[in-house]
Amino acid sequence: MQKRILGKDRLEVSAMGLGCMGLSFGYGPATDKKDAIKLICAAYDKGITFFDTAEAYGPFINEELLGEALEPFRSKVVIATKFGFKEGKPTVGLDSRPLTIRAVAEAALKRLKTDVIDLFYQHRVDPNVPIEDVAGTVKDLIREGKVKHFGLSEAGVNTIRKAHAVQPVTALQSEYSLWWREPEQEILPTLEELGIGLVPFSPLGKGYLTGKINEDTKFGDNDFRNIVPRFSEENRKANQSLVDLLGKMAKDRNATTAQVALAWLLAQKPWIVPIPGTTKQHRLEENIGSADIKLSADELREINEAIAKIEIRGARYPEQMQKMVGR
Repeated sequence: MQKRILGKDRLEVSAMGLGCMGLSFGYGPATDKKDAIKLICAAYDKGITFFDTAEAYGPFINEELLGEALEPFRSKVVIATKFGFKEGKPTVGLDSRPLTIRAVAEAALKRLKTDVIDLFYQHRVDPNVPIEDVAGTVKDLIREGKVKHFGLSEAGVNTIRKAHAVQPVTALQSEYSLWWREPEQEILPTLEELGIGLVPFSPLGKGYLTGKINEDTKFGDNDFRNIVPRFSEENRKANQSLVDLLGKMAKDRNATTAQVALAWLLAQKPWIVPIPGTTKQHRLEENIGSADIKLSADELREINEAIAKIEIRGARYPEQMQKMVGR
């Protein structure tokens, strides 16, 4: 797989990473540990060198999973993890106090079975802690050799600029896909100006852009999508035209709907590295295959013109969670 560079401090990663949250958290029961390790190792064997986790995924069990799975080839991969929630639990609230950041770093190092965190993100901006203090704390951790690179997640433009002035930000992680293009308005121009990479999570719209979800789909009891407005039955039905468009283009290219969606994302900027997640080997192979699909200028224009005529329905987060993004 080709490599891409994140940030001015040039963090080299595979052109596509693996988002590991769903193996432990968010989309139903956790994957069997042996199966999860097998999938992570398969991703590495197929060229993925960029793996994304967080203390909040579980909490803690996803980091432990990655620590065990990646230990045999730790020196050849990049691990990103995150701090920012009280007790590692999003439902408890935010906590990016310097002492907490340090404590999370020490605990993550042990769970990940490593002596350094390659990319350490603030998971969500904490309005009670100046971002300068957050960036300064990570800067100290970098100086001490415990962290290599600093990242932000779902931060707004002002926060990005303030943090970057204290400690250069290597990457911003935010949702970005054909289903959610808001970052194009302010975020992408700011990242390009400052030389910061973008790591889109949910690049397949939490599964919707695979074409395997429709208005009749039923999610498990502990599946996060049950509370996402965009995944209500009526909104799934209303948004079907987007998936139909991608499906038509995919058929013309002998590809899948998901592959076209990921290829579109990779074509936007050379410093964008999506991290689709999956629990299935065949989906992993499908996602990786999208890195070999090169959409022409005419195809990209066709997609953009068609998308401009489609009104996407439904918020991407419940109201309370939406308040925590873009600060």
